[in-house]
Amino acid sequence: MVARTVTIVHQEERAGSCCPHPSPPPWDPAEDLHCITTTFQYLQTSGWYWGPISASEAQAALLTKSEGTFLVRDSSHPQYILALSVKTRYGPTSVRIEYSRGFFWLDSISPGLPHLQSFPDVLSLIQHYRSSGHTTQDQASDGIHPKTKTDPALHTAKDSGVPLKLMHPLHKPEAFPSLQHLARLTINRYTNCPDQLPLPKPLLCYLQDYPFHI
Repeated sequence: MVARTVTIVHQEERAGSCCPHPSPPPWDPAEDLHCITTTFQYLQTSGWYWGPISASEAQAALLTKSEGTFLVRDSSHPQYILALSVKTRYGPTSVRIEYSRGFFWLDSISPGLPHLQSFPDVLSLIQHYRSSGHTTQDQASDGIHPKTKTDPALHTAKDSGVPLKLMHPLHKPEAFPSLQHLARLTINRYTNCPDQLPLPKPLLCYLQDYPFHI
């Protein structure tokens, strides 16, 4: 597993607490730039980042695909950077991806689960949930309760337990992966230590440039 994960806590300070929460350590905005730039470099390489498409365009792209097909696009909400669009059994829907202080996590509506698992980049987030099955609004996988957004251009199921399986990334037609990239995905799928393979240094660098298998 490539993903490096931490647990962050989103919890309001309890009224009347005698122990105030400590202030967070200083944060260098340059770290935000580095983290977000790295994520977008990975996304551009993946082939299934669709950029600034609208919600209705994401719906049209996913409508005829099988359940679990997904893509990442720019969020139409000004407070978010990215959104995950996925085909559920009820049709296409979206989950916003939140970001703060160097980590990404899925949006949540569950007040009972303040501990949200976060990831240093969106590719690690997607790879983790693709490998761990599916999540629903009622029953979380690994502690995540994704929120299905009420976007008028997307079909939102009335059932509160909409399954959000991540199975197959939907590549843009003009960004279908090369044979070289497909070989890299296969190698990454079967080894956690590609830097130890008996390969020439340029090939090792190529593997390390995209350390994921999706």
